[in-house]
Amino acid sequence: MHIVLGGTGHIGSALAETLIKKGEPVTIISRDPKKKQQWEQKGAEVAIADALDVKRLQKIFNTGEKLFLLNPPADPSTDTVAQEKETLNAILTALGESQIKKVVAESTYGAQPGDGLGDLGVLYNMEQQLAEMNVPASIIRGAYYMSNWATSLATARESGIVYTFYPVDFKLPMVCPGDIGSVAARLMLEPVTQTGLHYVEGPQQYSATDVAEAFSAALGKDVKAVEIPETNWMQALKDAGFSEPAAKSMAAMTHVTLREKYEDPNPVRGTTTLKAYIADLVESAA
Repeated sequence: MHIVLGGTGHIGSALAETLIKKGEPVTIISRDPKKKQQWEQKGAEVAIADALDVKRLQKIFNTGEKLFLLNPPADPSTDTVAQEKETLNAILTALGESQIKKVVAESTYGAQPGDGLGDLGVLYNMEQQLAEMNVPASIIRGAYYMSNWATSLATARESGIVYTFYPVDFKLPMVCPGDIGSVAARLMLEPVTQTGLHYVEGPQQYSATDVAEAFSAALGKDVKAVEIPETNWMQALKDAGFSEPAAKSMAAMTHVTLREKYEDPNPVRGTTTLKAYIADLVESAA
C-alpha cells in the first residue's frame, strides 16, 4: 500500500492518479471529508486525519509500506515557519513509530539551513531529519511551482498585469506540479533500497515576462509583467493576507532565489511547458 500525505493537492493528486492507473493500492490522507467520495470513486482509499494527530497518522502509516511525504503548507495569515515546523515534527514522529519501509519526500530547490528562510529552512531540516532516521528516503527538490502564478490570473484578466518580486526578465527554474507527481510515482515504485536526491524542473527556465506572454496567449489580450520594488514587498504581502512573520519569510526566500546559483543539478525534466500550464489554468477557471 502506498500512503500519500497531501494526496488532494496538485502534486499528490498527480502522484495518486498515476499509481491508481498502474493498478497500485493507494491510501490518500486528507483532512477534508468532502474529498473522500471523489477519491474513492477513482479507486483510492481515503483516511481523514489532521497532520498534527500523531497517533492517527501512525495508525494510517502502519497500513502501508511506502509514504509520500509533503508537509502541508501553512496558511500565510499565520506564522508559517512555526506552523510548518509543528506539522513536520508530528509527521516525522508518527513516521519514526511506524512500519513504513520507504519515504519519498517533497523538498525544494534552494533548501538550506536557516530559521528565517521559510520553506527553504523547514524543508532542509526535513531532509536532515530523514537522513538520521532508519527509513530509506528519496528526496525530490522541486523547482519554483508554475502553480504559484495562479494568483496572477485575476490581475492578468482584469488589468493586463502580472506582478512579480523578480526583475521581469529574471529567469529561474520552474516546474508543473503534475510533473513532480509523475516523478514521485516512479520513485514510489522503485525498490526500497533505491534512494537519492532528485531535482525536478520543467523543459526550460522562465521569467515573469514569459509568464505574462503565456497569459496573453491564453486570454487573447495584452498582458505585461510589472516588478514590485523591494521597498514595497512587505506591504504587498501584507495586503495579500500574509502575517508579519510570513511576509518576512517570503521576502527572505525571494532574496535567496535572486542570488542562488543552480550549478547544473542535472535535473529530471518535466514535459509541461509554462505556456501549456497557463493555458490549462485559464481554461479551468473559465
